Amino acid sequence: MLKRFFILCSGADADILADSSNGEQNKYVGIGATVFFTAIMAFIAASYALYTVFDNYFSAIFFGLIWGVLIFNLDRFIVSTIKKKDSFIDELLQASPRIVLAIIIAVVISKPLELKIFEKEIDRVLLEQKNDFTLANKEQIATQYIPVITGIDSEITSLKQEVMAKEIEVNTLYETYIAEAEGRKGTEILGKGPVYKEKREKHDAALVELAELKKTNTDKITALETQKVELTAEYEDQVVTSQPIIDNFDGLMARVTALNELPWLPSFFIFLLFLAIETSPIFAKLLAPKGEYDYKLDDIEGEVKTWVAQKEGQRRVLLDTDHTINDRVYGDLTEEEELYAYKKKIAREMMKKQQDAFYKRQTGIL
Repeated sequence: MLKRFFILCSGADADILADSSNGEQNKYVGIGATVFFTAIMAFIAASYALYTVFDNYFSAIFFGLIWGVLIFNLDRFIVSTIKKKDSFIDELLQASPRIVLAIIIAVVISKPLELKIFEKEIDRVLLEQKNDFTLANKEQIATQYIPVITGIDSEITSLKQEVMAKEIEVNTLYETYIAEAEGRKGTEILGKGPVYKEKREKHDAALVELAELKKTNTDKITALETQKVELTAEYEDQVVTSQPIIDNFDGLMARVTALNELPWLPSFFIFLLFLAIETSPIFAKLLAPKGEYDYKLDDIEGEVKTWVAQKEGQRRVLLDTDHTINDRVYGDLTEEEELYAYKKKIAREMMKKQQDAFYKRQTGIL
């Protein structure tokens, strides 16, 4: 049963192989087994690759199964269409498109398995990339808020400095009128005279202005700090909102890109392994000598070609004979007076009818 299944996988004619030797049958069993297990590897590779895309086992297995069947059919077609010829160069030219297709299939099969084999190393590269993306994302978002927040800080500092300058002014006026009262400065007369009162009034007016300025600037500073808190919260919200996009940056293309940043030699040898598996049935047929199965297949195909050529020749002779007979028949008919007179009569009646119809049409127009 298993032997028959692998012969089916090889694309060979089971009826011809049934009458061939065991060695010939085993050769095609090996080719069919290679085709079958290559399709199994394609199914596993495609399922893993599609799982990284859909993140769902059922979808990955379903589409992976379709891909495995497709690869199986392609490999079976490639192997079955390679015919043994008398020249190796002719066989190689015949197989060259199949070899190119086999290389493409090997790349498609090996790449997802490379992603699985080097999964830990790829995760490390992706983690570094995510960290870089996170920092770059924060810096990019910060460029939208830092100038505004810096402007708010500058405005708050300016308002505080304005209050401090007013406080210094008030303190200076206070020191001035106290010094006047003590006789240390100004008129240097001890006591509260007119000059003292004037300086005291000036200080009191400045003190009232300081109180109003403090109240006004405090309200402004409170509003600016509230705006600053809102901008900071909005900045942090954008960072949090965009972070899941970076965290989910581990799809198929991201992993392939991360794989390309790893040393190329291990991946290259894995590719060579699958290339050898994929092309082994082709090269097995190319390198194997022409066997019993090939001779029997050539005999059957030659028999069919001869039979088709014979039928085509018979049809050509039949057609030529029919043309010759027709020429003789119609040649004899041209010499018969009865046929000539009948056809002449019919032609005369036809011309009369055409003339009457033309006359009626012209009369109607007039």
